[in-house]
Amino acid sequence: MNPIQFTILIVDGEKHTRDGLRRLLDNEYDVYVAADITGAMNVLDREQIDLLLTDLRLGSEDGMKLIDRALKMPRPPICIMMTAYGSVDVAVEAMKRGAYDFVTKPLNLDKVELLIARALQSRRLEQENRALRQQVDERYGVENIWGDSAALHEALDTIRQVAPSSANVLIEGESGTGKELAAHAIHNLSRRNKTKFVTVHCAALSPQLLESELFGHEKGAFTGAHERRIGRFEQANGGTIFLDEVAEIDPNTQVKLLRVISEERAFERVGGNQTLRADVRLIAATNKHLETLVREGKFRDDLFFRLNVVRITMPPLRDRKEDIPLLVRGFLRHFCKENDKPLVDLTSDAMDALLSYNWPGNVRELRTAIEHGVVMATGPKITLRDLPMAVRQAAGTAAHRAISDANAFGVEEKSSPLDLHETEKKLIMQALGATNGNVTAAAKKLGISRRTLHRKINEMNAAKTAAEATHAGSGNQRTSSDST
Repeated sequence: MNPIQFTILIVDGEKHTRDGLRRLLDNEYDVYVAADITGAMNVLDREQIDLLLTDLRLGSEDGMKLIDRALKMPRPPICIMMTAYGSVDVAVEAMKRGAYDFVTKPLNLDKVELLIARALQSRRLEQENRALRQQVDERYGVENIWGDSAALHEALDTIRQVAPSSANVLIEGESGTGKELAAHAIHNLSRRNKTKFVTVHCAALSPQLLESELFGHEKGAFTGAHERRIGRFEQANGGTIFLDEVAEIDPNTQVKLLRVISEERAFERVGGNQTLRADVRLIAATNKHLETLVREGKFRDDLFFRLNVVRITMPPLRDRKEDIPLLVRGFLRHFCKENDKPLVDLTSDAMDALLSYNWPGNVRELRTAIEHGVVMATGPKITLRDLPMAVRQAAGTAAHRAISDANAFGVEEKSSPLDLHETEKKLIMQALGATNGNVTAAAKKLGISRRTLHRKINEMNAAKTAAEATHAGSGNQRTSSDST
């Protein structure tokens, strides 16, 4: 049995041919049959057909017209034509117009079965590649860098603008702000998005190992080099290389890096003398201030200028706290699903704690805090007690300070409950915007069913209509009052 249950449509005017092919294929595939173009189109409009096997002669109709119509569908099936020996020229014409292949009558059933299996294997690979691509896009697309703050929008606008170019990019920002996510987004929006994205974590390797990692080495180049190693620049040829924590590269390796990202694009493997070249786009990231390191003589100024063609600064979370409710909602959905728990909310004091905390670890720390809360929560809501100790302690300090300030000015303390409906509305609008209004795609991004998203959109529209009606009524009342 195939891992993917493919669907086949057989179209032939002769009943015994349809039935014979159905019996041949029924054990392996989900098989539909039709006697003419009208019946075939009914099936094609109703079902997702992976392969269409049609006769050239369908009574007074032409099977070529059916293939033409099928190939114009949004997700066209693989088309194979059955024809008599005398009509091979027509079958060849069908292939020129997009058909996969043809078979001649009388049919050799073994050949038909092999041809269908080969055609559907290509469809299987296509589906697997599409699924992998979708996973990458869902994880690394710009639309999934959640946030609505001005600081984040500035970074995202720069990502979108620079991505289609070939310019080197330097991404600055504190640890946990999403520098690697931004690098992936640049690659996925670039012309190189069908090629490799290769990451090198520069801080994790000694100078000798880093040089070998970047440029490769020849057998015997140093102790332990038992065979030739292909470096990351060679691996990334034609694609993008991402150097994370580029400030940690030692001066000797900086010289060699400068050469490979110059017009020469040249380098040698460690222990080798053959000059190699690599066509790569370079994206570098650092949590340090490179200009300061240049002034201190710790980083080459010429390398800095090469890297710093376009600079993107990922803002720290403390500078975009208005994005926290949106991020929390996304992380809640992810971790509830991952831990097989129903979707939970936060109590107002838990959300207040998240908003008052300064997040030295930025979005990465917030993500961990929400995972902690989901795991520790025993009820329908995450409480302050379910959050990590650092967040709870900061909340206690902030609460004590707020009470002191309120007492000093004689102000009563008021709670500021989280408006989850407003957060949900923002998430829905952002998902719809990212998918150009495609409800099915938006529902998938949000992790809910299409029907649920339709219901929530209807509720939002109803609430908006009610609010407008209330506002209009208030205006009429004021007008009447003013006129009297």
